[in-house]
Amino acid sequence: MTNPAQPAPTPPAPTPEPTAADTRPPALPATGPAGSASSEPAAEPLFRLLPPPPPEQFAPERSEDGRLTLGNEELELDGELFGWRELEGVDVRPVRWLLAVLLGAFALSVFLLGYLQFWLRSVPAALGMGVGVALLAWGLRGTNRWRLHRPGREARHFAFSGPARSWQHLAQEANRRIRQRHQEAAATAAYYLQLADYQATPSSAETE
Repeated sequence: MTNPAQPAPTPPAPTPEPTAADTRPPALPATGPAGSASSEPAAEPLFRLLPPPPPEQFAPERSEDGRLTLGNEELELDGELFGWRELEGVDVRPVRWLLAVLLGAFALSVFLLGYLQFWLRSVPAALGMGVGVALLAWGLRGTNRWRLHRPGREARHFAFSGPARSWQHLAQEANRRIRQRHQEAAATAAYYLQLADYQATPSSAETE
């Protein structure tokens, strides 16, 4: 038995039937000619070759007598030019004139002995001993022999006078510049070889 004061329940609303417009599949995003979404950015290449650094610039250095000059791209010796890349190395060695040393020592001892034995007078003995001392000093001073090593060619020799320390410093600097230029040439060659291989390799888009 129902209570007359309680309202009757309302029936549920009927579910609307799907129409043809609702049954269509969702629209796909617009794609470009390559088949990718136009809103997506282009993929960057995973491999990128970096060019070699620029070559180092060297300040010119000159020897005290001006016969040797270390330039930026070449070595100048007595007016002859040698590129850093055509050289393999440089070494310098102090050389003593052995013949002059022997002649000087022999002359000094002979004239000194002749003066002490009263075989010679003072003036001839002094002149002879002076010549012996000069020969001995010149032989002991010697020279600095530079040797240029060139790949596949005969080494070149140059002789320079003066303190050996300054010439050794110039030789060390020359060897440093030779190594630097060879390293730069190797880096440049390796870069272009890798670039040629990379350009010759077909990309993934072309293979697909």
